[in-house]
Amino acid sequence: MDADWTRYSCQIALPGFGEAAQRLLQQAKVLVVGAGGLGCPVLQYLAAAGVGTIGVADYDIISVSNLHRQILYNPSDAGLKKAIVACERLQHQNPDIKLIPLDIKITSGNVMDIIGQYDIVVDGTDNFETRYLLNDAAVLTGKPLVYGAIYQYEGQLAVWNVKNSDGTFSPNYRDLYREVNAAQIPNCAEGGVIPTLAGIIGCMQANEVIKYITKTGELLSGKVLIFDAQTLQSRVINIGATTKTNIENLIPTEEIPVISLADINQGDFELIDVRTLQERDLFDIGGKHMPLEEIEENLDHFADNRKRVFYCATGRRSGEAVKIVLKKYPGTKVFSLNGGLEANHG
Repeated sequence: MDADWTRYSCQIALPGFGEAAQRLLQQAKVLVVGAGGLGCPVLQYLAAAGVGTIGVADYDIISVSNLHRQILYNPSDAGLKKAIVACERLQHQNPDIKLIPLDIKITSGNVMDIIGQYDIVVDGTDNFETRYLLNDAAVLTGKPLVYGAIYQYEGQLAVWNVKNSDGTFSPNYRDLYREVNAAQIPNCAEGGVIPTLAGIIGCMQANEVIKYITKTGELLSGKVLIFDAQTLQSRVINIGATTKTNIENLIPTEEIPVISLADINQGDFELIDVRTLQERDLFDIGGKHMPLEEIEENLDHFADNRKRVFYCATGRRSGEAVKIVLKKYPGTKVFSLNGGLEANHG
């Protein structure tokens, strides 16, 4: 055994694993998109297992409200960039691997080039726009994608777009959900999540990556695992051996105008809170209350072209509000509070 492989001796000793599988891990390049609740355990176990090159893509900053589930970070990290801090921590954990921080937003303009440099991609995101973008780019580049999702007490896991022995590909995310009305579905910060669920699903994602790279075990391909953290019950749903979708190009990423809290304080803006009444009762920064689902029926309110800023917990729903208004009134001066209340009052 190589002298620097002592740390991997227990996994090398596994039946059917051995040094050959460890070399496959050492040569592998894995991209993890999202260094949050799912990404943290994925990254920790892939780094510990000896994956040779790991890219960490996340342009978000760490906030105190992340810490209950994003276990790579400490209170002193609040305000720092997730990708940078994650790579620094992981490099200390395993000095012998290569970590690449990607402190950028994944968009339709860069996703193909980024994904093309890796063997397999892990989806640790918390928004549907990026999830569909990663899925479509993985299909177009022929890369497998390890999907994980968590909400409240339920988690989901699957491996998309695996090449079958006959040259076809296994199902992808659009085979399960052709499209989703993302504006109506809250994410973890908005709807809540039990922290241990992030660790469970994240570890399962890392496990699927290791199985794929080392060609051991049976991949969760053509299937979706549903896990209930309250009952510890899980079920696997079969969705077929091959994809039924035909993805030919990427949907262009919409650029949403954002604004910082400091810039808001220096200008004349109308603030509009698009959260629920329950969220607003807990905390708000003033302005008009107009829940996201009411924006469509109140579009006349935005016809005067006054400067307005929508805000919510994370910036996701406020971004959707901006899209709705700009679709009706192109050129209107509407913005989303960058990072939402979580980033500005975390």
